[in-house]
Amino acid sequence: MINTRSILRAGVNSLALAGLLATGAWAQTSTTTTAPGEVRKDTHDIRQDRRDVRSDTRDIRSDKRDIVSDKKDLRQDLATDGKGSAAVKADRKDLHADKKDVKTDVRDRRGDVRDLSKDKRDRRQDVRNK
Repeated sequence: MINTRSILRAGVNSLALAGLLATGAWAQTSTTTTAPGEVRKDTHDIRQDRRDVRSDTRDIRSDKRDIVSDKKDLRQDLATDGKGSAAVKADRKDLHADKKDVKTDVRDRRGDVRDLSKDKRDRRQDVRNK
């Protein structure tokens, strides 16, 4: 009785081990196929990321123009109203906000460029695995 159990247990264990080895070998040799819409989706993502990068670049240029005009207003208000006037304080606040906008737009553009390169890499892999 004890001998029969140990023989059955050893047989079951050897079958389980053989199954694991076969599964591991199958997983190494199988090729992954790309779903039909993956390349199209990656292409769409790439186009969207390019639009985002262009939009962020436009925003940055616009904010830099605003900075130039704010500096001009600040200089004029400093000359006419003095250092502590309300107009000068408002101009400085506008200037600070525009500089902050430029920084966030640059950060957004960097993220979009990163997304763009990732999507291009994904599309290359999808085309290769097709």
